[in-house]
Order: sequence, then C-alpha cells, then structure tokens
Amino acid sequence: MATITVGEENSAPIELYYEDHGGGRPVVLLAGWPFDARSWEPQLHPLLDAGYRVVSIDRRGFGRSSSPTTGYDFDTLSADVDALVQKLDLRDVSLVGFSLGTGEVARYIGRFGTERLSSAVLIESLTPTFAFSDDNPKGVDEAGVRGVQQAILDDRFAWLTGMMANFLNLDDYQGSRVSEDTVRAMWSAGAEASPYATWACPQTWLEDFHSDLERFDVPTLIIHGTADRILSIDGQGARAHEALPSARYVEIEGGPHINPVTHTAEVNQQLLSFLESPS
Repeated sequence: MATITVGEENSAPIELYYEDHGGGRPVVLLAGWPFDARSWEPQLHPLLDAGYRVVSIDRRGFGRSSSPTTGYDFDTLSADVDALVQKLDLRDVSLVGFSLGTGEVARYIGRFGTERLSSAVLIESLTPTFAFSDDNPKGVDEAGVRGVQQAILDDRFAWLTGMMANFLNLDDYQGSRVSEDTVRAMWSAGAEASPYATWACPQTWLEDFHSDLERFDVPTLIIHGTADRILSIDGQGARAHEALPSARYVEIEGGPHINPVTHTAEVNQQLLSFLESPS
C-alpha cells in the first residue's frame, strides 16, 4: 500500500512497507519472526469491523520491505516503528506485538515513551528477557542462538519446516485448528523473508527488557499460550506478568506459539475486549 524510507545501505534506500486501513483509534500491529504483517490476517477483519484504524508493518528484511544487512537490533527496529508513527502522526495508539514484535513494543516504550500510546499488547512475549539464567532456566543462551543460526545457514527451508511444526503444534492441531493450506501459506511467507534477516534476528533473543518495562505506564494486555513450545509460559508469560503486575494477564489454554492463528476466536475476544475497555 505504501512505504516509508528509514535509512540507506550503500546506494539503496531502506524502505518499510506498511498498510493503513479503516478509521477510528489506531491499532499498530508488529508481527513475529520470520513472518510479516500478513500473519495478522485472522485479526484484521475483526479489528476493522470493530471500528479501528489498523496499521500493519513489514519489519525490515521481511515481507515487502527492503532487505538490508543492517539494523537487526531492537534499538533500530523500534526506531523504525517510531518513524512510521511519526510519519502518520498517530496518537492514542494501541501498540500490539507478537513474539519478536513484543520486543519492539517494549523497546519503543523504553526509548520513546507513551506520549502517543493509549495501551500496549504483548502476545507471546520475549519480555522481560528470553536469555537463560537461574531465574529463567527455559531461556536461550549464546550456544542456543548459534545453533539456530547454523541451522538457518545449513538449510533455511528445512529449518523452517521444522519450526512450523513447533510454532503451531501441528501434531495436535493440523487438520483441526489449522489447515495444511494455512501452514503452507505461512511457510511460504517465512521462506520469502531475507535469508540474512532471518539469520540475524535470533541474536535479539538475548536482549534484556527490564529497564524498558519500567517505563510502561499505559494499560497493558499480556496473552500467552499454555502450550507454547518456543517461549514457555512459565519462562515468558508468567515472568512478563510478574514484571508488569498491573497488566491484564490472559492464558490461552492449549495455545501454541502462534495462537492468534490456531486459537483465533479466543485471542480476538481477549484483544477486542481489552481495546474496548483497557482499564
């Protein structure tokens, strides 16, 4: 629909693709990795039907945005979000992130504050940190990140097939909550992503968001699936709520990592209820 230039690499501009639909109070959607804004399709129609202005962004390196080899860190990614918010002069924004997008939400608030926000939503949260520690024994360490990156280098497409199984808990839900066609479409979107960006983003899993969360002063919704095989509910969802005790915390029973796709009705009900009455 439109693009915004957020930088330059050598002789080429770095352009972010975004879509801006509907009217009313803006809801900005930040997708998970290695997907793009198209992954929000199950939420698009309900949000528009509820009267919201829906702005979705393809992160640099993904979807229809430029694919530079720079900027795959949360300071840069959050600055990309801010550039779009400023360009569109969005105010009273509900900033909604899924998975890697939750890191962008947290760092956006940590760096730019909440002057333009009315609320925040964290779905399958990376916060307060996904890094392994005594407090987070289900987290990831440097060796784990390197292992994922090596698998991407060895055979990105085979790696993506394996990830789809755990993103969606296909052994439980294929043919019931998710169709083979949807899996194929999502796999294709991930395969279309920049190989470099796909490889670079796992390093962000080690980021610490504790100081960013201290700046959260708007109503916040945390949604986490109880069967998430990527970001465990104990390691991530519960700890995010512990760090933000005033947030509304919702567990999606049986929800895998990409529960906005498999448990669409449950997620949409919680999201729309929060947006209508966040306090």
